[in-house]
Amino acid sequence: MGRYIGSVCRLCRRSGEKLMLKGSRCFTPRCAIDRRGKPPGQQFARRRRVSDRGLQLREKQKARYSYGVLERQFRRFFDQAERHSGITGDNLLVLLERRLDNVVYRLGFADSRIQARQLVQHGHIMLNGRKTNIPSCLVKEGDTIGWREGSTKTEYYKQLAKSIQAKSVLNWLSLDKENLVGQVLSLPTPEDAEAKFEGTTIVEYYSR
Repeated sequence: MGRYIGSVCRLCRRSGEKLMLKGSRCFTPRCAIDRRGKPPGQQFARRRRVSDRGLQLREKQKARYSYGVLERQFRRFFDQAERHSGITGDNLLVLLERRLDNVVYRLGFADSRIQARQLVQHGHIMLNGRKTNIPSCLVKEGDTIGWREGSTKTEYYKQLAKSIQAKSVLNWLSLDKENLVGQVLSLPTPEDAEAKFEGTTIVEYYSR
């Protein structure tokens, strides 16, 4: 199965809440949740009761949609979270937050994780001084994230340098707004993820 290339607004409607997949557009009246709050597809006069299994699946899908991860890759993250000590659901949130594309998004270099993934894949981002085009790469404490020298001449970078002055970053990151270089001060906590899904429910889904 390849990456989902359909309308991401349908994913928000299916989940029943804003997953912030379109960045700043999600705050405008053009947001699909505000315009068409019902799930996509045929509507029935009588709502069907969702089973416990269905609720668990919905939470898992919300996590996948939010971070733009395919099923097989998401399962690998879950297996890795299980091997770590501590609460599996919290470990999963931390691993997802440590993805390079998510850190680029959290630093304000992109309006959404989808856009952040494109920046990484197109070779605009430097990790510890080296060009990295792998969005799923996990950052560590002390890592620095910056821009490739050639990318600083693009129109996108010039506009970002102006707009980023009004942005703020989470407390586990720092950002040099003059040079647009971020640093990982510490590993994120589950609270830093500001998750729209329940990690414990995802654990229940895979523990069948």
